[in-house]
Amino acid sequence: MRSILLALCAVLALAGCAAESVWSTDEEVTRAAYRHDGPPSLTLFTMINNNNGSGAHTALMINGAQRVIFDPAGSFNSLRTLPERNDVLYGITPHVADVYTRYHARETFHVRIQRLDVSPELAAKAIRLAEAAGPVPNAACSLATSKILAELFPGKVSTSWFPNKTADAFARIPGVTEETLYEYDSDDNSGVLAAWDPARARKLN
Repeated sequence: MRSILLALCAVLALAGCAAESVWSTDEEVTRAAYRHDGPPSLTLFTMINNNNGSGAHTALMINGAQRVIFDPAGSFNSLRTLPERNDVLYGITPHVADVYTRYHARETFHVRIQRLDVSPELAAKAIRLAEAAGPVPNAACSLATSKILAELFPGKVSTSWFPNKTADAFARIPGVTEETLYEYDSDDNSGVLAAWDPARARKLN
């Protein structure tokens, strides 16, 4: 057991070293800022393996003074198409939110989408916590997201390394609604990003 724990610590240490800091300028973040006209809300995304039901990734969309996605150690912004500050993505218009969700849903994964309306104060706190959380090392997406949720909902959500456990805990909060997105595109989802034109998307929104 001791050797397993030491090995795990070594892996986590290496992952921590690999966390990349990304910091867009104030001008880029301000120019991209978008606030959805719906109520302040939290939307938890959980990407789940279709073959074995295991959770593969966790992310949190926050609609407050602006709408952002906390995508810890995520690959969605690998082409740097959105302003980003350490895993917080800015400029989350309806089109961007749709592309984000569909990017993760494919023949091998579906997306569990859970939404909760919150107060403006709680949404503002969620954005502050997300902005202070990154950059997040690989494999720590659920841990980083659940830490934020645990601060927002003390006693209702516990920190967890496992995406499904984080989603199940969030589901128990009164008022959470849920839907599931299945799509059957190729497992190679690089084409989703390659075909995405952010300039055209801004015109659509």
